[in-house]
Amino acid sequence: MTSPHLVPHAPATDLDLRASDADRDRVAAVLAEALATGRLTSVEHADRLEATYNSVTVGELVPITRDLPDVTTTSGEPAIARQEVNAVFSKVIRGGRWLAGRHTTLNATFGALIVDLSDAVLPGREITLEVNSRFGKLIVRVPENAHVIDEVGALFAKRSISGGLGAEGGPVIRVTGQATFGKIIIARERADWNLPHVP
Repeated sequence: MTSPHLVPHAPATDLDLRASDADRDRVAAVLAEALATGRLTSVEHADRLEATYNSVTVGELVPITRDLPDVTTTSGEPAIARQEVNAVFSKVIRGGRWLAGRHTTLNATFGALIVDLSDAVLPGREITLEVNSRFGKLIVRVPENAHVIDEVGALFAKRSISGGLGAEGGPVIRVTGQATFGKIIIARERADWNLPHVP
């Protein structure tokens, strides 16, 4: 007789298995190729990419590329793994729907860099922001539900980081880097630092 606490359940199919980052990256590569060859518009690409990185199971990934040809991916670091945005003696604003890298480096050197992640597509449950401000100003808006881990140092600088827990299931954003004779602000609300509207 089977114990009531050990009731057997139906075995999971491959589609029921939880998706890995590698599974999502393979789908992202198919979407990138479809965008480059004109099979997807930029809006369709952004929508499908967001669905990809919000998928929990392998089965949820299947319909995203069902109408697209497969691509042969080369071994090595995926394009979404790293990204860098620089503002040197200038003001740069990045916002709207864009794909952040799993490791995104933001540098402000004698300039201002304003980055809004609230509508960005985040590749995975956890990303790292490396923020560096040297005689500059760097402002980042993170999603309101994000869990922010603050590992930023400062030397003769101003730093204000809204760390702590966000909503359950929200992304984890690890913030590293250094402010030297500069300013770094990481905030959840636009009103905190007057981020200009970015269409």
